[in-house]
Amino acid sequence: MATTRTVHSPSPPPQPPIAQTPGPRAAQFQKLFADALHHTIRTCSYSKFSSCFPTPSKYAPRTLTSIWQQITSKVEASAKKEFEEILIEREVVAGLNELERLVGEAKNRKESGVEAKEAPHTLPPERLYLAHLAPYLKQTETGLEGELKRLQAENEELVEGIQGQREETEQLLGGLEAFITDLERANELMDNEVDGDGVKKEIADVEQELRAAGREAKL
Repeated sequence: MATTRTVHSPSPPPQPPIAQTPGPRAAQFQKLFADALHHTIRTCSYSKFSSCFPTPSKYAPRTLTSIWQQITSKVEASAKKEFEEILIEREVVAGLNELERLVGEAKNRKESGVEAKEAPHTLPPERLYLAHLAPYLKQTETGLEGELKRLQAENEELVEGIQGQREETEQLLGGLEAFITDLERANELMDNEVDGDGVKKEIADVEQELRAAGREAKL
């Protein structure tokens, strides 16, 4: 009696793990983010920052420089941390590397005129899934690039708005300082013309209150 031999489809070989080292697309995407962040930080230069605080810039430049460095460093570090968390959470590097591989394979087949020899039913589920995912990853990459450009423009507008508010504050403080100066001059004139410790004390109290209000406004 003849023995019937069952023929099975060959099992597909296991696919190599997707490298987590950024490929060309992933590296370009990371460079785009780094350039956008650097441009945003550079927009808030020390010269622009110090122009919003002319008094501290004149009398305490080292302190103001330290504050500016702390602010810009914190903003840059926070942005980089959030970007890295997004890359890990969404597996962006692995996805872009796989997209790079699929595009390269398709390009090689097209240039050589050789059709794929692997039957679709022999491909592993992960490869089929990523093949269908490739257009979405490309669309996501384009969308993220547009979002980065939009955030960069919004950050620039925000910096300009803050600078305008600082300038208005400095103008108000300048007017208050001029008022205090006029009051001091009036006090000196009255010292020469008005006798009596009670009047001098009242003027000194008013002057002290105005100085305290000026310091609170600067804070």
